[in-house]
Amino acid sequence: MMGRSSDPTSRVRGVPVYGYRRVPGVPPIGVVRGRDGREEPAGVVRRHPHAHDFLVLVYFEQDGGCLRVDEREWSPVAGDVFVVAPGEVVVVDQAGGLAAADGWAVFFPPDVVGAADPGAFLSWRSHPLLFPFVRGVAGGVQRLHVPPAGRAAFSERLAALDSELRERRDGSNEAAVAHLTLLLVAVSRLATDVLDGFVLRDEPLLAAVFDVIEERFRGTLTLADVAAQVGLTPGHLTTVVGRKTGRTVQQWITERRMVEARRLLAETDLTAEAVGARVGYRDPGYFARRFRRAHGAAPLEWRRAGRPADPRRPLGHGPSDR
Repeated sequence: MMGRSSDPTSRVRGVPVYGYRRVPGVPPIGVVRGRDGREEPAGVVRRHPHAHDFLVLVYFEQDGGCLRVDEREWSPVAGDVFVVAPGEVVVVDQAGGLAAADGWAVFFPPDVVGAADPGAFLSWRSHPLLFPFVRGVAGGVQRLHVPPAGRAAFSERLAALDSELRERRDGSNEAAVAHLTLLLVAVSRLATDVLDGFVLRDEPLLAAVFDVIEERFRGTLTLADVAAQVGLTPGHLTTVVGRKTGRTVQQWITERRMVEARRLLAETDLTAEAVGARVGYRDPGYFARRFRRAHGAAPLEWRRAGRPADPRRPLGHGPSDR
């Protein structure tokens, strides 16, 4: 089942912007399967240049087709995932375009996976599962890639989502949202490796920035340090990275430190203070505050939530959290 887009609500860069037309009692999630013999529902795939106020995820199971966003065109290969944020100009009427592709497209407004203020464009950007849509590079779209070993499972997730939306069995609404959430978890994990050359090969400056962060995030590292190493002024680097990724350099440094902190908390028994020190935070209190702000829990609370209880330890006698 595919939710239809509404009549244009505005225009951007001279093209119409379509909204998601919600149907009462049905989750606002749409799925289109390419090359399966289905007739495209009316009002689903627009054959003229347009933009949208919802999120789009496109997955290619085989080589072929093309994707054009904001005057940039890609020739997808098997395993490619493209995530497109609202407001980008999409063209699908090119010969051999999305209609000729062997794969899937998923459409949904941001509030499906998290509450958002409808009047605040930036509100959905803070949701961790939607961050891949924020940090698209080069033309308003981010290109990710599913390794061969993971492609069957990725297709199965999409097929399960499609099945729940079409069959409308008891509990289908809840199941559809759950399948979309798992799909977005998989996409977020693909996007976590920001050093992947497939993602950044057309962005050498970003690759250089992330190289510096990867090499030095465990120690003292500032915007000025990164800018000096890539040969730009801090102001210029802030502008470029913000425009291409939607985040500041300092936010990327923090993100990398939090990824490593989560790994250490999950895989070791290091104290919270030791974990903080290993990811560049010499002040244990500051690390605890940064971690709580990012995860809603103190470091050791986060660790315990993901581990089975130890029957040998009385309740209330664990190590204290900072």
